[in-house]
Amino acid sequence: MEIKQPYLLFLGDAADALAAKTSIGVAQWKPEVCIGQLRLAGCKADAKLPDMSPDEAAAKGAKTMIVGTTNRGGIISPAWMAALLGALDAGLDLASGMHNKLSDIPEVAARAKARGRQLHDVRHPTRDFPIANGVKRKGKRLLTVGTDCSIGKMYTTLALEREMHKRGLKATFRATGQTGILIAGAGTSIDAVVSDFVAGCVETMSPDNHPDHWDLIEGQGSLFHASYAGVTLALIHGAQPDALVMCHEPGRPHMRGLPGYKLPDIQECITVNVEHARLTNSRAKCVGISLNTSRMSEKAGLSAIKRMEDRVGLPCVDPSRTGVGRLVDKLRKFK
Repeated sequence: MEIKQPYLLFLGDAADALAAKTSIGVAQWKPEVCIGQLRLAGCKADAKLPDMSPDEAAAKGAKTMIVGTTNRGGIISPAWMAALLGALDAGLDLASGMHNKLSDIPEVAARAKARGRQLHDVRHPTRDFPIANGVKRKGKRLLTVGTDCSIGKMYTTLALEREMHKRGLKATFRATGQTGILIAGAGTSIDAVVSDFVAGCVETMSPDNHPDHWDLIEGQGSLFHASYAGVTLALIHGAQPDALVMCHEPGRPHMRGLPGYKLPDIQECITVNVEHARLTNSRAKCVGISLNTSRMSEKAGLSAIKRMEDRVGLPCVDPSRTGVGRLVDKLRKFK
């Protein structure tokens, strides 16, 4: 699909920044294609763009409104309908990464047809995938994994790609979620793939490559999250990772959306992820930790990074505070 740029980013009524992570991610990694943001009453997220209506955005050249919110279940809320229809009336296309399709909402589909606008449901694959075969592929692969969902896996993967390109290394970001797809312009949202084909989908998106090329595969969910562990496991098997980077947020009180589940011990999480990765790559290993210390002060964040590194004995970074150079140093020496 071809999604026309520039974008108006819809943050809706997001309860926090994580609930608008698609819009915020696109604004952070592709600011040159973002005109502004549209927030509804009560929205507690901010992509740091000018607030504007669809008409104002269209007047400034916007072509598509990105429905850049996430919620449990990935459902397009009835509370958003006026904004979605208003965007179509203003002459904008719509692109959504939610589970239910824009094209399946009769009022939206009818308005888009009447206005000659395009609806892009980026979460839904447009092709079939094979069953995974587990055959070893040429090239190298890194997969970001996490102690929880919404914890920095995409951010870390994109930061690794940017740093590796700066150093002249061969690396490609492989998007597996709706935000990554909108940033990269390609990929497959694997949580919308039929379960039997998830691992095969990841094998397909990360095929044979040059021996010194790294496929940097965006992780999803967590093996310790009761809601999403299934897609995480299939992703690990299909990725066939040589290297894993564990992502974690210090101080998070419980698994996101599951107050009754505490975050796992990070050392146990590393061990379990590596064990599962070795089903399809016997040499898989964890090469470092990526911490999300965005809720901490500079001093507290740097202290947390140091404590984690001392505890696990692996390089530890925060991509936004320290960069990911130490992880790339490790990958350059990877054998």
